[in-house]
Amino acid sequence: MRRHDLDDVAAAGGDDVIRAAGAVLWREGPDGPEVALIHRPKYDDWSFPKGKLKPGEHVLRAAAREVEEETGVVPRLGRRLPTSSYPKDGRTKRVDYWVAEAEAAIPFEPNDEVDRLEWVPVTEAYDRLSYSHDVDLLREFEAGPARTWPLIILRHGSAGEKRGWEGPDELRPLDERGRSEATLLAGLLRSFGPARPISSATARCLETLLPYARRERVDLVTHHAVTIGSTDAEQACDLLFRLVADGEPVIVCTHGEIVSDLVSGLCKRLGEKAPEDPSLRKGSFWVAHIAREGAESPSIVALERHAPTAR
Repeated sequence: MRRHDLDDVAAAGGDDVIRAAGAVLWREGPDGPEVALIHRPKYDDWSFPKGKLKPGEHVLRAAAREVEEETGVVPRLGRRLPTSSYPKDGRTKRVDYWVAEAEAAIPFEPNDEVDRLEWVPVTEAYDRLSYSHDVDLLREFEAGPARTWPLIILRHGSAGEKRGWEGPDELRPLDERGRSEATLLAGLLRSFGPARPISSATARCLETLLPYARRERVDLVTHHAVTIGSTDAEQACDLLFRLVADGEPVIVCTHGEIVSDLVSGLCKRLGEKAPEDPSLRKGSFWVAHIAREGAESPSIVALERHAPTAR
Protein backbone atom coordinates (compact mmCIF):
# COMPACT_ATOMS: atom_id res chain seq x y z
CA MET A 1 0.00 0.00 0.00
CA ARG A 2 1.32 3.41 -0.96
CA ARG A 3 0.83 6.04 1.75
CA HIS A 4 1.06 9.82 1.43
CA ASP A 5 0.81 12.16 4.35
CA LEU A 6 -0.76 15.59 4.50
CA ASP A 7 2.61 17.27 4.84
CA ASP A 8 3.98 15.29 1.89
CA VAL A 9 1.13 16.21 -0.42
CA ALA A 10 0.25 19.75 0.64
CA ALA A 11 3.57 21.26 1.73
CA ALA A 12 4.68 24.17 -0.43
CA GLY A 13 8.28 22.99 -0.64
CA GLY A 14 9.92 26.41 -0.47
CA ASP A 15 10.64 29.14 -3.01
CA ASP A 16 13.16 26.97 -4.88
CA VAL A 17 10.54 24.37 -5.77
CA ILE A 18 8.15 24.72 -8.72
CA ARG A 19 4.94 22.91 -7.75
CA ALA A 20 2.88 21.13 -10.39
CA ALA A 21 0.29 18.38 -10.55
CA GLY A 22 -1.10 16.01 -13.16
CA ALA A 23 -2.34 12.51 -13.84
CA VAL A 24 -1.98 9.36 -15.85
CA LEU A 25 -5.41 9.67 -17.45
CA TRP A 26 -6.91 6.42 -18.73
CA ARG A 27 -10.02 4.93 -20.27
CA GLU A 28 -11.14 1.45 -21.28
CA GLY A 29 -10.02 0.51 -24.78
CA PRO A 30 -10.94 -2.49 -26.93
CA ASP A 31 -7.85 -4.37 -25.72
CA GLY A 32 -7.44 -2.95 -22.22
CA PRO A 33 -6.63 0.42 -20.69
CA GLU A 34 -5.59 3.30 -22.93
CA VAL A 35 -3.71 6.31 -21.56
CA ALA A 36 -3.90 9.92 -22.74
CA LEU A 37 -0.70 11.44 -24.11
CA ILE A 38 -0.38 15.11 -25.00
CA HIS A 39 1.97 16.73 -27.51
CA ARG A 40 3.39 20.16 -26.72
CA PRO A 41 4.58 22.02 -29.83
CA LYS A 42 6.88 24.30 -27.82
CA TYR A 43 9.00 21.32 -26.75
CA ASP A 44 7.95 18.82 -29.45
CA ASP A 45 7.46 16.19 -26.74
CA TRP A 46 4.90 13.62 -25.61
CA SER A 47 3.97 13.48 -21.93
CA PHE A 48 1.13 13.14 -19.44
CA PRO A 49 -1.15 16.12 -18.75
CA LYS A 50 0.17 18.31 -15.94
CA GLY A 51 0.73 21.94 -15.02
CA LYS A 52 1.83 24.39 -12.36
CA LEU A 53 -0.22 25.20 -9.29
CA LYS A 54 -1.73 28.66 -9.15
CA PRO A 55 -0.88 30.75 -6.06
CA GLY A 56 -2.75 29.29 -3.08
CA GLU A 57 -4.23 26.47 -5.15
CA HIS A 58 -4.69 23.04 -3.59
CA VAL A 59 -2.76 20.26 -5.29
CA LEU A 60 -5.94 18.20 -5.82
CA ARG A 61 -7.67 21.09 -7.52
CA ALA A 62 -4.60 21.74 -9.66
CA ALA A 63 -4.37 18.12 -10.82
CA ALA A 64 -8.02 17.99 -11.89
CA ARG A 65 -7.93 21.45 -13.48
CA GLU A 66 -4.77 20.85 -15.51
CA VAL A 67 -6.02 17.53 -16.87
CA GLU A 68 -9.31 19.08 -17.94
CA GLU A 69 -7.65 22.14 -19.47
CA GLU A 70 -5.11 20.15 -21.49
CA THR A 71 -7.35 17.29 -22.62
CA GLY A 72 -10.98 18.43 -22.35
CA VAL A 73 -11.60 15.42 -20.10
CA VAL A 74 -13.09 15.70 -16.61
CA PRO A 75 -10.96 13.31 -14.52
CA ARG A 76 -11.86 11.20 -11.53
CA LEU A 77 -8.74 10.98 -9.39
CA GLY A 78 -7.77 7.53 -8.16
CA ARG A 79 -4.73 6.21 -6.35
CA ARG A 80 -1.70 8.38 -5.83
CA LEU A 81 1.41 7.78 -7.94
CA PRO A 82 5.02 8.65 -7.08
CA THR A 83 6.08 12.27 -7.20
CA SER A 84 8.47 13.27 -9.99
CA SER A 85 11.24 15.74 -9.18
CA TYR A 86 13.73 17.06 -11.71
CA PRO A 87 15.75 20.23 -12.42
CA LYS A 88 13.99 23.00 -14.32
CA ASP A 89 15.52 26.42 -15.10
CA GLY A 90 17.92 26.24 -12.17
CA ARG A 91 15.19 25.14 -9.72
CA THR A 92 13.57 21.84 -8.76
CA LYS A 93 10.24 21.00 -10.32
CA ARG A 94 8.04 18.70 -8.27
CA VAL A 95 5.00 17.12 -9.91
CA ASP A 96 2.43 15.21 -7.85
CA TYR A 97 0.57 12.61 -9.90
CA TRP A 98 -2.56 10.50 -9.59
CA VAL A 99 -4.16 7.78 -11.64
CA ALA A 100 -7.29 9.36 -13.15
CA GLU A 101 -10.18 7.76 -14.98
CA ALA A 102 -11.94 9.70 -17.72
CA GLU A 103 -15.37 10.67 -16.38
CA ALA A 104 -16.71 13.03 -19.05
CA ALA A 105 -15.23 14.82 -22.05
CA ILE A 106 -15.75 17.49 -24.66
CA PRO A 107 -14.14 17.41 -28.13
CA PHE A 108 -10.42 18.21 -27.89
CA GLU A 109 -9.44 21.58 -29.34
CA PRO A 110 -5.75 22.12 -30.24
CA ASN A 111 -4.09 25.23 -28.83
CA ASP A 112 -0.66 26.83 -28.51
CA GLU A 113 0.28 24.72 -25.48
CA VAL A 114 -1.16 21.33 -26.49
CA ASP A 115 -1.79 20.67 -30.16
CA ARG A 116 -2.43 16.91 -30.09
CA LEU A 117 -4.15 14.45 -27.77
CA GLU A 118 -3.88 10.72 -28.42
CA TRP A 119 -5.25 7.72 -26.55
CA VAL A 120 -2.82 4.81 -26.86
CA PRO A 121 -2.49 1.34 -25.31
CA VAL A 122 -0.07 1.13 -22.41
CA THR A 123 2.45 -0.96 -24.34
CA GLU A 124 2.57 1.63 -27.13
CA ALA A 125 2.82 4.53 -24.68
CA TYR A 126 6.23 3.36 -23.48
CA ASP A 127 7.71 4.08 -26.89
CA ARG A 128 5.90 7.39 -27.33
CA LEU A 129 6.82 9.11 -24.06
CA SER A 130 9.70 11.60 -24.30
CA TYR A 131 11.01 11.46 -20.72
CA SER A 132 12.31 8.69 -18.49
CA HIS A 133 10.39 9.95 -15.45
CA ASP A 134 7.14 9.57 -17.40
CA VAL A 135 8.16 6.02 -18.38
CA ASP A 136 8.71 5.25 -14.69
CA LEU A 137 5.30 6.72 -13.91
CA LEU A 138 3.67 4.52 -16.54
CA ARG A 139 5.29 1.44 -14.98
CA GLU A 140 3.79 2.40 -11.61
CA PHE A 141 0.39 2.82 -13.26
CA GLU A 142 0.64 -0.59 -14.92
CA ALA A 143 1.82 -2.28 -11.71
CA GLY A 144 -1.36 -1.51 -9.79
CA PRO A 145 -5.10 -1.57 -10.43
CA ALA A 146 -6.32 1.10 -12.83
CA ARG A 147 -9.79 1.33 -11.29
CA THR A 148 -10.25 1.94 -7.56
CA TRP A 149 -12.97 3.55 -5.48
CA PRO A 150 -12.51 6.00 -2.61
CA LEU A 151 -13.50 5.65 1.01
CA ILE A 152 -13.02 9.11 2.53
CA ILE A 153 -12.86 9.69 6.29
CA LEU A 154 -13.41 13.36 7.08
CA ARG A 155 -13.15 15.24 10.37
CA HIS A 156 -15.67 18.06 10.66
CA GLY A 157 -14.56 21.65 10.19
CA SER A 158 -13.76 24.20 12.86
CA ALA A 159 -16.62 24.64 15.34
CA GLY A 160 -15.19 26.99 17.94
CA GLU A 161 -14.41 26.05 21.52
CA LYS A 162 -16.62 23.49 23.20
CA ARG A 163 -16.23 25.34 26.50
CA GLY A 164 -17.82 28.45 25.02
CA TRP A 165 -20.95 26.68 23.78
CA GLU A 166 -23.91 26.67 26.16
CA GLY A 167 -26.36 24.54 24.20
CA PRO A 168 -26.48 20.78 23.58
CA ASP A 169 -23.21 19.57 22.09
CA GLU A 170 -24.93 17.98 19.08
CA LEU A 171 -26.20 21.43 18.06
CA ARG A 172 -22.83 23.19 18.18
CA PRO A 173 -22.38 24.66 14.66
CA LEU A 174 -19.39 25.41 12.50
CA ASP A 175 -17.76 28.77 13.07
CA GLU A 176 -16.75 31.16 10.29
CA ARG A 177 -13.54 29.25 9.56
CA GLY A 178 -15.42 25.94 9.53
CA ARG A 179 -17.97 27.25 7.03
CA SER A 180 -15.13 28.36 4.77
CA GLU A 181 -13.55 24.90 5.08
CA ALA A 182 -16.86 23.23 4.19
CA THR A 183 -17.11 25.30 1.01
CA LEU A 184 -13.56 24.40 -0.01
CA LEU A 185 -14.10 20.73 0.81
CA ALA A 186 -17.08 20.52 -1.56
CA GLY A 187 -14.75 21.06 -4.51
CA LEU A 188 -11.83 19.00 -3.23
CA LEU A 189 -13.90 15.94 -2.37
CA ARG A 190 -15.42 16.05 -5.87
CA SER A 191 -11.92 15.48 -7.28
CA PHE A 192 -12.37 11.78 -6.46
CA GLY A 193 -15.71 11.54 -8.25
CA PRO A 194 -19.26 11.35 -6.88
CA ALA A 195 -19.67 9.62 -3.53
CA ARG A 196 -22.40 8.90 -0.99
CA PRO A 197 -22.08 11.25 2.02
CA ILE A 198 -22.71 9.86 5.52
CA SER A 199 -22.50 12.11 8.57
CA SER A 200 -22.47 12.00 12.31
CA ALA A 201 -25.81 13.21 13.68
CA THR A 202 -24.34 16.49 14.92
CA ALA A 203 -24.74 19.95 13.46
CA ARG A 204 -21.00 20.50 12.88
CA CYS A 205 -20.61 17.30 10.86
CA LEU A 206 -23.78 17.84 8.84
CA GLU A 207 -22.78 21.42 8.05
CA THR A 208 -19.35 20.22 6.90
CA LEU A 209 -20.93 18.01 4.25
CA LEU A 210 -23.90 20.21 3.29
CA PRO A 211 -22.09 22.18 0.55
CA TYR A 212 -20.89 18.91 -1.00
CA ALA A 213 -24.33 17.29 -0.84
CA ARG A 214 -25.98 20.34 -2.38
CA ARG A 215 -23.36 20.64 -5.12
CA GLU A 216 -23.67 16.98 -6.05
CA ARG A 217 -27.45 16.87 -5.51
CA VAL A 218 -27.26 13.79 -3.33
CA ASP A 219 -29.00 12.85 -0.09
CA LEU A 220 -27.06 13.47 3.11
CA VAL A 221 -27.82 10.86 5.78
CA THR A 222 -26.70 10.43 9.38
CA HIS A 223 -25.57 7.30 11.17
CA HIS A 224 -25.28 6.70 14.90
CA ALA A 225 -22.19 4.53 14.43
CA VAL A 226 -20.04 7.59 13.63
CA THR A 227 -21.78 9.96 16.08
CA ILE A 228 -19.83 10.89 19.18
CA GLY A 229 -21.53 9.69 22.37
CA SER A 230 -23.71 7.21 20.45
CA THR A 231 -21.19 4.60 19.40
CA ASP A 232 -18.03 2.70 20.23
CA ALA A 233 -14.96 1.89 18.14
CA GLU A 234 -16.18 -1.57 17.17
CA GLN A 235 -19.54 -0.30 15.89
CA ALA A 236 -17.86 2.46 13.89
CA CYS A 237 -15.40 0.02 12.29
CA ASP A 238 -18.19 -2.43 11.52
CA LEU A 239 -19.99 0.28 9.57
CA LEU A 240 -16.85 1.22 7.68
CA PHE A 241 -16.13 -2.39 6.76
CA ARG A 242 -19.70 -2.84 5.47
CA LEU A 243 -19.27 0.25 3.32
CA VAL A 244 -16.05 -1.16 1.87
CA ALA A 245 -17.78 -4.45 1.10
CA ASP A 246 -20.51 -2.55 -0.78
CA GLY A 247 -17.87 -1.39 -3.28
CA GLU A 248 -19.35 2.11 -3.47
CA PRO A 249 -17.55 5.48 -3.14
CA VAL A 250 -18.45 7.02 0.20
CA ILE A 251 -17.55 9.98 2.44
CA VAL A 252 -17.90 9.59 6.21
CA CYS A 253 -17.80 12.78 8.29
CA THR A 254 -17.13 12.23 11.98
CA HIS A 255 -15.25 13.48 15.04
CA GLY A 256 -11.61 13.64 16.04
CA GLU A 257 -12.24 11.16 18.85
CA ILE A 258 -13.44 8.56 16.33
CA VAL A 259 -11.15 9.18 13.33
CA SER A 260 -8.10 7.32 14.63
CA ASP A 261 -10.15 4.22 15.49
CA LEU A 262 -11.72 4.23 12.03
CA VAL A 263 -8.43 4.53 10.14
CA SER A 264 -6.55 2.03 12.31
CA GLY A 265 -9.48 -0.39 12.36
CA LEU A 266 -9.94 -0.27 8.59
CA CYS A 267 -6.25 -0.95 7.98
CA LYS A 268 -6.23 -3.83 10.46
CA ARG A 269 -9.29 -5.50 8.96
CA LEU A 270 -7.85 -5.23 5.45
CA GLY A 271 -4.43 -6.51 6.49
CA GLU A 272 -2.48 -3.25 6.19
CA LYS A 273 -0.23 -1.44 8.62
CA ALA A 274 -1.97 1.62 10.06
CA PRO A 275 -0.31 5.04 9.85
CA GLU A 276 1.78 5.96 12.87
CA ASP A 277 -0.45 8.99 13.35
CA PRO A 278 -3.95 8.27 12.01
CA SER A 279 -5.47 11.44 13.48
CA LEU A 280 -6.85 14.37 11.50
CA ARG A 281 -6.94 18.10 12.02
CA LYS A 282 -10.36 19.71 11.78
CA GLY A 283 -11.49 19.88 8.16
CA SER A 284 -8.87 17.36 6.98
CA PHE A 285 -9.53 13.95 5.45
CA TRP A 286 -8.05 10.55 4.68
CA VAL A 287 -8.69 8.92 1.30
CA ALA A 288 -8.39 5.14 1.22
CA HIS A 289 -8.29 3.90 -2.39
CA ILE A 290 -9.95 0.48 -2.44
CA ALA A 291 -9.67 -2.19 -5.14
CA ARG A 292 -11.00 -5.66 -5.66
CA GLU A 293 -9.21 -7.89 -8.15
CA GLY A 294 -11.53 -10.60 -9.46
CA ALA A 295 -13.15 -12.55 -6.64
CA GLU A 296 -10.59 -11.44 -4.05
CA SER A 297 -11.49 -9.46 -0.96
CA PRO A 298 -11.20 -5.67 -1.11
CA SER A 299 -7.80 -4.18 -0.33
CA ILE A 300 -6.35 -0.73 0.30
CA VAL A 301 -3.92 0.08 -2.50
CA ALA A 302 -3.16 3.67 -1.46
CA LEU A 303 -3.85 5.98 1.46
CA GLU A 304 -3.45 9.76 1.44
CA ARG A 305 -4.23 12.60 3.80
CA HIS A 306 -5.17 16.16 2.93
CA ALA A 307 -5.96 19.48 4.56
CA PRO A 308 -8.75 21.61 3.03
CA THR A 309 -6.38 24.44 2.09
CA ALA A 310 -3.02 24.63 0.35
CA ARG A 311 -0.11 25.21 2.73
